[in-house]
Amino acid sequence: MTREVVSPATGDVVGRLAWGGADDARDALVAARDAQQMWAAAGGDARAEWMDRLRERVIDAERELRTAVVAETGKTWGQSEEDYQLLVDSLSFYAAAARDLAPEPLADRAGTHTHELRSEPIGVAVAFVAWNFPLLNIAYKLGPAMAAGAPLVVKPSAKTSLSAAVLGRLCSEVGLPAGVVNLVWGDDVEIGDALSSSEIPALITLIGSADTAKHVMRVASTSVKRFSFELGGNAPVIVLPDADLDRAADIVATLKFANAGQVCVAPNRVLVHDDVADDLVARLVHRAHDVRVGAGGPGAVDMGPLIDEAAADRVLSLVDDAVSAGARVVAGGRRLPDAPTNAFVQPTVIVDVEADMRVAAEEIFGPVIGVQRFSDTRDAIDRANATTAGLSAFVFGSDASEIARCVDALQFGEVHVNGVKYAIELPHGGMKQSGSSCDCSLRALDDYLVTKRVSRPVSSPA
Repeated sequence: MTREVVSPATGDVVGRLAWGGADDARDALVAARDAQQMWAAAGGDARAEWMDRLRERVIDAERELRTAVVAETGKTWGQSEEDYQLLVDSLSFYAAAARDLAPEPLADRAGTHTHELRSEPIGVAVAFVAWNFPLLNIAYKLGPAMAAGAPLVVKPSAKTSLSAAVLGRLCSEVGLPAGVVNLVWGDDVEIGDALSSSEIPALITLIGSADTAKHVMRVASTSVKRFSFELGGNAPVIVLPDADLDRAADIVATLKFANAGQVCVAPNRVLVHDDVADDLVARLVHRAHDVRVGAGGPGAVDMGPLIDEAAADRVLSLVDDAVSAGARVVAGGRRLPDAPTNAFVQPTVIVDVEADMRVAAEEIFGPVIGVQRFSDTRDAIDRANATTAGLSAFVFGSDASEIARCVDALQFGEVHVNGVKYAIELPHGGMKQSGSSCDCSLRALDDYLVTKRVSRPVSSPA
C-alpha cells in the first residue's frame, strides 16, 4: 500500500511512500529488541563512531533532506535549515556525550566499601514525533538514544514522513547495524497503539499534545514503562513599560510568523502594559505587513502555509471567535487571497483580547498574535500563569527588580528575558501539562539510561 505526499503550499503530489501498519510496527520493535544487547555492548566510543558516520552522510544529503521538509510541510527554504541543522548538531553533541559516559565513584561514609554508579541503556525506546519540525523532532530523540545505546523506533507523523524516509535510507547507507534505528510510518493511531501496547519498549517519548500523551499512557499500561513528553504550550509574553519595544516586536513577530506560527514555544498571549500597548501594536502591525507569504524558492517568501486546510480553518475560527467576543483585527485575519491552496493564513494581529477568549485559552499554532493590556505587573503574571501549559514564557523590560519578579513567579520550564535562545546543549522542557523530562542537553540522556550501583567491600578483589 502506498500513500501520496501532497504539498500544503502547492497542492502538488511531491512524493509517494509505502504505508505501514501494525505488523510493521511490531516487526520494528522486534528488530530493536534483537539489537539491544549488541548495541549496548558496543560501548560509547563505538556508538559515537557510528554517529559520526551518520552525521557526515546527513551533511552530504543536506539538499535532499531540506527539499523533503519543504515539500511535505510547505515551510520556506530558509526555515528548513533549522530542521536540518538540529539533526547535525544532535549527532555531534551526543556523540561527544557518548564518549564521555563513564562510571561515577560514590563515597562510602563508613569507609568499608567502594561504590560506583554505572549508566546503562534503558532498553528499546519508542519516539512519537510531531509534524511541525519533522527532522528536528527526530533529532531530539535520535542523538541521546544512539549515545545511550538504546535501540530506537521512531513513528513520524503521518503528515510528514517523507523526510523521515530519507533519513532512514541514510542510516542504511552508512551500514548502521540492523535494529539500531527503525522508522515506521502509516496511520498514527494504528501504528501508535501497536507500539505503545507492546511490552518491548522500556521508554516512550513523545512530542505532541497532552491528549495524545494521555492516550499513549493508557494504551501503554501493558507494562511498566518510562515516559518522556513535550506537549506544547500557551506561551505568554510580558512587555513591561520600560521595554525596548523594537526588540520585543522583532522577537515576537519572528517567533510567531516563523513556520506559520506552528511552533510550540511561539508567543501565544502578548501581555503589554497600558503605557506602551499602542506603540507595541503599531510595531507588530508593521512587521506583520512586511511578511512575504506564499510558496517559493530560497529567498522568495518569508512564511509558507499551515500544514493543511483543516489547520487553517481552526486558526481562523479562533480569530472569528475572538472578534465575536469583542476583539479587533488590526492586521490580517483572513486566508491569503489567490493562494495556491487554502492552507495559507495572513500574518495576523488582534487587540482587545481577553483571557477567556479561545484565542488566549488555547494554543493557537498559527500566525496570530493576540494582544492583552495590563496596568499591574502582578495581574500580568497571574494571567500568564492561568493556563495548564508551562513550556516557555518571555519577559521584556529594563527594571531588574521587575524582571526578577516576573522570572521568579512565572510557572514555565523556560523563561526568556529580552531575547530568545535555543540550542542542542540547552535543556528544553516544561512544567504542568507541558510534559515531563526534557529534550536537548546532557539531561536528555537520563531518559535513555538506567543506573546500576556496584558495591564491594574494601578488601574484595576488583
